[in-house]
Amino acid sequence: MQMFTVPQFIDAEDKIIGPITVRQFVICLAGLIVIGISYRLFDFGLFVVIGVLCFAIFGSLAFVKINGRPFHFFVLNFIQTTKKPGLRIWNHKNSLKDLIVSEENDGREIQESRKIPAKLRPAGSRLNELSLIVDTKGMYKGEEDNETGKERIEIKSN
Repeated sequence: MQMFTVPQFIDAEDKIIGPITVRQFVICLAGLIVIGISYRLFDFGLFVVIGVLCFAIFGSLAFVKINGRPFHFFVLNFIQTTKKPGLRIWNHKNSLKDLIVSEENDGREIQESRKIPAKLRPAGSRLNELSLIVDTKGMYKGEEDNETGKERIEIKSN
């Protein structure tokens, strides 16, 4: 039987110059190129300001880690999070139309879909019954027990 060496630490990046990885080296090289271009294009005062900003930005992208992940992943996740809405609102008025209405029907499917099948009856707790009332937009009224005057919940086993 042949023996093979199993690679370990496969999530660690390869080091090329001391403790610097390939990714860090490329980011630092890009930062130095931007600083060099700004030295050739701008006067010394503006070059110093741009150089310090580039050094800070490229240095943080290359060497800073947040929660064990590189800083550019943090920046990308932050941008994605700020673009998503913070509040989601369910609009029940449009949900039935979006699911059922099509070009060929003339309203018959909507009327048929408002009939509540027996399967949708609550099967356990008051929460199930309340969610059914909300989902059917009040078409399902709940069941009342005639003896006590309170709503009763039927538990059906399949």
